[in-house]
Amino acid sequence: MNFRTLETQNWSRSLDRSSTSRQLHFVLTVTIVVEEKQAAKMSKLFTPLKLGSVELDHRIAMAPLTRYRADDDRVPLPIVKGASPHHPHTCLWTNKQIEYYVQRASTPGTLLITEATLISLRAAGRLNVPGIWSDDQIAGWREVVDAVHAKGCKIFCQLWHLGRAAHPEVLRANGHRLLSSSAVAIDPTREVPEEMTEAEIRETIAEYALAAKNAVTGAGFDGVEIHGANGYLPDQFLQDVCNRRTDGWGGSIANRARFHLSVTKAVVEAVGADRVGMRLSPHSEYLGMRMADPLPTFEYLVTELKKFGLAYLHLVEGRISGQSDTDVREGETNTPLIRIWGKSSPVLLAGGFTPESAREVVDKTYKDYDVVVVFGRHFIANPDLVFRLRNGVALNKYDRPTFYLPKVPKGYIDYPFFTVNQEESGEEEEEEAGQEISASA
Repeated sequence: MNFRTLETQNWSRSLDRSSTSRQLHFVLTVTIVVEEKQAAKMSKLFTPLKLGSVELDHRIAMAPLTRYRADDDRVPLPIVKGASPHHPHTCLWTNKQIEYYVQRASTPGTLLITEATLISLRAAGRLNVPGIWSDDQIAGWREVVDAVHAKGCKIFCQLWHLGRAAHPEVLRANGHRLLSSSAVAIDPTREVPEEMTEAEIRETIAEYALAAKNAVTGAGFDGVEIHGANGYLPDQFLQDVCNRRTDGWGGSIANRARFHLSVTKAVVEAVGADRVGMRLSPHSEYLGMRMADPLPTFEYLVTELKKFGLAYLHLVEGRISGQSDTDVREGETNTPLIRIWGKSSPVLLAGGFTPESAREVVDKTYKDYDVVVVFGRHFIANPDLVFRLRNGVALNKYDRPTFYLPKVPKGYIDYPFFTVNQEESGEEEEEEAGQEISASA
């Protein structure tokens, strides 16, 4: 008997066994917090929504989450058949990335956004994160996508270029250089990047388009999300704390937004606007970002992005800066950007939401807009997160030290699904228990 379908319940079992028979007695006490359950099930959070080319059954999405579980060739499916004779104690694993995404596709109609995925070898400035340029990478992602689709869910691939946030030694090992919009380091402890030439900018834009085509046409993704946030390459062009150029890619707001818009145009032409989303982080200080007054720049960018008819706009709230929680500054809000975007397509919001604040933002704060709430850390720890939120079930706690362990399954696919705790009592007793609970509930 599978007890996963039971909702929040407390129950106790008294079991009297004798030599001739076993008597099973249950005292079932159903304790349901009525207000909590009704609030969850009646929330707009659990209503359908059209997002670009796909239909979703609810408004909860899985955030793009870097996990460092790709192999050394940046293939998302490290297939290892046995222990290495040279390293017999190395942790080897098979098809774990498929399992990771399939676990989180346990509720049909859910949108998953992949971990940040490198668009090309010269963008590949970190180890053990996936790419989308080689045949092996595309084939690996195809297995993930097919498995997620088989569960009735949708999946977008997040396209990533690190820019000056790359590890220089990793780039140099592949014959590439550390590049950015300008020769400005993240901080005094980091290497100064080289300013990209006009030709390098054009080549990079073309690589975004090819990566999008590889993702959608090659791997079968439902769409792609351009990672324009968190201090990575597009953000390095957009924000004047990094971009010091004096040519057509720097200076004015329009020039600094040009890279975002050029990448978007190329990707839209490659796969269609209804398969493209954009992620922005207007308030993040991560990787040396955050302008003194970001609002005018981001208002301009969102206004121009809206003209493409994208599948969605993905905004990171002010309380999140890269991988960390931060204090929200006074007046720091994405509301002006959401108003500009309007109801042209959904707005995804990420930012350390709880079950309660997720309902609040959908049902009250932005009730007049099509908002999808994006969960990150809670989705890591709760593969059945949508079920738990809908039914008011307590959440597993996440284990932060396991977030970024290269090629290690711990903290990746070992978080439990919700089940009612039960004693060992045999198959027959479990079936009888199920019948009595069904009759009593």
